[in-house]
Amino acid sequence: MKYKFVPFIKPNELTDADMLRRSADYFTFMKSRRTIRDFSKKDVPQQVIDNCLMTAGTAPSGANQQPWHFVVIRDASIKSQIRNAAEEEERNFYDGRAGDTWLEVLAPLGTDAKKPFLEKAPVLIAIFEQKYVVNELAEKTKHYYAKESVGIATGMLITALHNAGLVTLTHTPSPMNFLTKVLNRPEGERPFLLLVVGHPADHVEVPDIIKKDLREISSQF
Repeated sequence: MKYKFVPFIKPNELTDADMLRRSADYFTFMKSRRTIRDFSKKDVPQQVIDNCLMTAGTAPSGANQQPWHFVVIRDASIKSQIRNAAEEEERNFYDGRAGDTWLEVLAPLGTDAKKPFLEKAPVLIAIFEQKYVVNELAEKTKHYYAKESVGIATGMLITALHNAGLVTLTHTPSPMNFLTKVLNRPEGERPFLLLVVGHPADHVEVPDIIKKDLREISSQF
């Protein structure tokens, strides 16, 4: 398929002063984003989730193939299945698969194999990477730069959810193949990440961490 090209609708042009103010304000806002492991049971309107998913769907992707699929899970029985399967993998992880070095890195965060947030949070979003799709004639179409594209979309989703006043947890039990089975996803998809979404529990605490400064994460020539 050959795309028809249309004129680009340019956003309102900002002065340098406005760009500086907006970029600084957005950085301040995003600094308030934190990973949360203790969620309230307060519900989240589905339209809010839908809007955030549509925002993620605007992400750039290789050849515009948009190789992502988002499964929104609210059903208690399915969340229970996911928790049971995830905790089984996590027990294997903490009991030997991770290795001493990785466990030493995780130790300051106080994490373990128990994942109650997978049932308590009102919404789980399972994010799948579409390696390829199969049409009704059983023909495969490969997706290029799928992992990179899904990573960008996931970052935009997390940002959109934060902008909507919600908190998230990125959960990546390894392996995550159980998500394909529990959620009945097709053969061409691979689980990429499990995003836990909702409101923070009352009086929740987070680690007092420090992010790297600009000099550590960037360079200029």
